[in-house]
Amino acid sequence: MPIQQTVSHTLQNRTIHRTVLENGMVVLAVENPAADIVAARLYVRAGGRYEPLEQAGLSHLLSAVITKGTERLSSQEIAERVESVGASLGADAAADYCLMSLKTVSTDFAEMLELLAELMRSPAFPEAEVALEQKIAIQGIRSMQEQPFAVANAQLRQLLYGNHPYAMSSLGTEDTVAQLNQTALRHYHQTYFRPDHMVMSVVGRIDPEAAIALVDQFFGDWKPAQTDLPVLNLPIPTAKPERVITEQDSQQAIVMLGYLAASVQKPDHIALKLLNTYLGNGLSSRLFVELREKRGLAYDVSAFYPTRIDTSHFVTYIGTAPENAAVALEGLHHEVERLHETLLTPEELQTAKNKLLGQYALGKQTNAQIAQIFGWYEILHLGIGFDQRFQQMVADVTAEEIQQAVQQYLTTPYISIVGPTSALDLAAAVEIG
Repeated sequence: MPIQQTVSHTLQNRTIHRTVLENGMVVLAVENPAADIVAARLYVRAGGRYEPLEQAGLSHLLSAVITKGTERLSSQEIAERVESVGASLGADAAADYCLMSLKTVSTDFAEMLELLAELMRSPAFPEAEVALEQKIAIQGIRSMQEQPFAVANAQLRQLLYGNHPYAMSSLGTEDTVAQLNQTALRHYHQTYFRPDHMVMSVVGRIDPEAAIALVDQFFGDWKPAQTDLPVLNLPIPTAKPERVITEQDSQQAIVMLGYLAASVQKPDHIALKLLNTYLGNGLSSRLFVELREKRGLAYDVSAFYPTRIDTSHFVTYIGTAPENAAVALEGLHHEVERLHETLLTPEELQTAKNKLLGQYALGKQTNAQIAQIFGWYEILHLGIGFDQRFQQMVADVTAEEIQQAVQQYLTTPYISIVGPTSALDLAAAVEIG
């Protein structure tokens, strides 16, 4: 099939070839001959964001069974083909995408890519495999219900997102998973797993033109569906801070403060990434030093800010002894509130930048990591040039911009608390304005 468009970009000594096949599939190819390995990542615009609430967990279930049989091959035959050449092949589902991962020595790449194409184009979703993976998913959901952190995180997402799919765990709920079946998987696959909804990223000891030609060979004749993709019409979360407290007989209390925050497309995204690094990334982070090292309040304390296509969320949390729940809640809130009035010092800002950029560089060492990050940027509509822009934007962020992001997003928090009754009584009495 003819290739529609090819563009090459040179970023930090790497030449990235970006090709759009005639069927709309985007292919990224980077030659990296350092090791005799080729890694590929196939991103699909699917995932939790695209699931109806009553089918939460659908993407996760699909990722669990898509490698378990095709119209031509059984699960055992697929496993034997992969293992016979020492390759790895797997699937995963996230909030904004589904992902197939492949890694093999270069001489076997064509064979493994052909197998990947068969899995993507003609999965069988065998009923026995579907039933087994449903049971495993439900066991996972029940296990999470026994973990205080998972319970606190789940109820916080519900508060933040309401009827938006981001409110749901990737596993779904017992009720939604139990109702899924082969028919639902096939419909979801036919709707979203189409070439014009995919990005293939290939990195390793392979000529970029050869890599693109192989992808075209195995995927190029896949015709996109003639029907339009469904209009999602997702609700836009609006801030209505609430507090939810759940009793659980545990040895510690989990306290979480959450805020609706900028999507990856918003200008404040980079400032919030730096703030997350400053507050909660590692043993030198502000929350760790102040609440654990100095005050001895925390078993675990950190922050997280997921990258999301739609409205994201910024969370600080602490795991603490039940008798410290109230003071831990106050401590978390104080550390955020002080940033409304206090700028990061030049040293604090530079340390956060160095840490974020250093970890970013370390995350692009292997072929698999490089394939992952370039495909990820493409599926998020950021483009492959975002790799370089990200680093420059981090370097350019000012302390004033971080404070402005705090003042815009980190105002009155949503609060989620899980723990024994003694902790809940103490924390419930704390007034957070």
